[in-house]
Order: sequence, then C-alpha cells, then structure tokens
Amino acid sequence: MPSIELEDINVHYEINGKGAPFVFIQGAFVSSTMWENQVNFFSKSFQTLVYDLRGHGITGPSSRKKYSVDLYADDLVNLLDALNIDKPIICGISLGGMIAQVFATKYPERLSALILADTAATITLTHWDYIMRYLIGPKWLMLLSLRMMGVHRFIKFSFWLGKFTRSKEWLGNEEIIEYEKNEMLNLNKKEYLKIFGSLYDFKLQKLAFITVPTLVVNGEHEAKSIFKHAEKIQSLIPNCDVDIIKNAGHTSNMENPNEFNQKINDFLQKNNIE
Repeated sequence: MPSIELEDINVHYEINGKGAPFVFIQGAFVSSTMWENQVNFFSKSFQTLVYDLRGHGITGPSSRKKYSVDLYADDLVNLLDALNIDKPIICGISLGGMIAQVFATKYPERLSALILADTAATITLTHWDYIMRYLIGPKWLMLLSLRMMGVHRFIKFSFWLGKFTRSKEWLGNEEIIEYEKNEMLNLNKKEYLKIFGSLYDFKLQKLAFITVPTLVVNGEHEAKSIFKHAEKIQSLIPNCDVDIIKNAGHTSNMENPNEFNQKINDFLQKNNIE
C-alpha cells in the first residue's frame, strides 16, 4: 500500500489499471475502501486513483488545528502533482463531492470530467438546511456533543439522528452501516472534530467556472433537500446532467454499485471521455 509525503501529511493512495486517470474522493469519516466496487469496474478501462483523505484511514491525523474543504482540495492538487497525473476524471461523494466542487472551480483546467454523488452545493440552501444548521444540529451543539459523548457514543447518536431527520433508507443496509461505524471508530476525537467542522463551513462555489462535462447522481432515498442541491448545481454548471440511482440512499455507490457504475460509464461514453 503506497504512500507519499505531501507537506504535513503522508497520504495513502492506490493506483490500479491503465488508461485515462480517474480519481475517486471518499466521503467523511470512512476511507477510500468505500470505492472497492468502482475500482474493480473502472480499472479495466482507466487508471483509477483512490486515496485516504487527511484525518482518515491510513493517511491518518495531521497537525493542523482546523480542516476545511479548501484544504482537502489543495491536498488533492498536491497529490496529483506528486504523481504526475494530468486532467483526471474526478468523482466525489458527500464530503468528496464538496472537495471535487472546490477543486473544479479553483482549477477548472485540471480535470476532464466531474461526477458529484450524494453531495451538497452548500451547507445552507433549502429551508430544511437552515433548520438542520441552526435549530436541530447547530455546529456548536454538535461539536459540544461530540466532546462530551466521545466518538463511540456520538456515532450511535449520529446514526439515530440520521434516521430521525432523514430516513432508515437514507442510511443504507445493515452491512453498509456496520462498515461505516467500524471506519468511524478508527478516528480519534480531535480528527473527528476537525472533519466535522469542515462540513459545516462549506459554502456555495463559483460553479459557473466549471466547463467540463458534469454528472450529478443521487440515491433515490437521498435526503429530499439534496435533490434541490442537485437542481442548483445543474443550474450553475453549463454542461451538467442529473440522474438517480435506484434502491440507494446516501452511499449510492456502495448500495447499488452496478447501476452507479453503469450511469457513470454511460455518461463518459456520451461525452467521448476515455
């Protein structure tokens, strides 16, 4: 399992296959192992790159006192430079989708296509977002709860809150929930706080700067507000398609990998990206 030193972190990454580069960016609190099905499928035609974000997986903690989506995007730029990867296809899910948006707006000439899965355009777009952000789960309360509860109890609370505010289907099946819980338990409290904080500070990007073909996909059981985010993203990016992954919630790539992979493959073929 290779790793590479980039500024203040040692980034774990894996490259498979040959062809045009295809980068997958994980969601929060898990690791790049969430992309196993996509790597197995797309490495037959592309050179796939997955990596553990700062604070996650084998990459692990860093000395930074605060994380941000912009910092994660800069980490990606540094990784691509170190590996001499030029103009990849970028696919990000959840937090990874936020990172992909920042990367694509800051460096629009540095990618060939963009895929955003189960992600938000900003932390506050819809009325429900504001209710969650300022009433049900304000940042100060969630961070205080994490400090008071500790990671193990807070994880249980988070899954209960997800089920209460969204749905059981949004969470995914028991196998995926168990995977996520095990991944989360690998994080220490300091890293958990920094990662959580980065999500709460995400703001709408200058998405009109993105000119490459873009696909937005959401699981059909994704939170209702996220479909409004998909509409917002599509309205701002000139060349953007939106699609639904059936029988899936927030982790659509894991819950229905066959359809997820096929939708992306169709999108790439449609735009002659190979």
